Amino acid sequence: MEYVYDLLGREHGEQNSSACTYRQIGMEEAQEMMEKEKNYILLDVRTEEEFVQGHIPGAINIPNERISMQKLSELPDEEQLIMVYCRSGVRSKQAAQKLVKAGYHNITEFGGILDWPGETDVAY
Repeated sequence: MEYVYDLLGREHGEQNSSACTYRQIGMEEAQEMMEKEKNYILLDVRTEEEFVQGHIPGAINIPNERISMQKLSELPDEEQLIMVYCRSGVRSKQAAQKLVKAGYHNITEFGGILDWPGETDVAY
């Protein structure tokens, strides 16, 4: 099921066209999106130490603590789909809210890697 959250993290049910929101989806829908979508960024917002221990293949790492209300050089296109996850879902929600505030318009948050049923990569 898909939910929409405003900048204060309040749930607003079904997706709408408000520019001040991000989408929250489940793992199954996230996997389907990754299979169908071609031009998206998979963003892991855990710490670098957590990222190197295991991450979803193709993900880039920008720790939640580095995300503010300013654009990031690693995310130059504010219209590009950015799929955000963390360990359990808390930091990914925080990061999604900050990315929306920074002007990104296509943010989807899908929880934590703890619930990820697929493969993971380890960085060396």
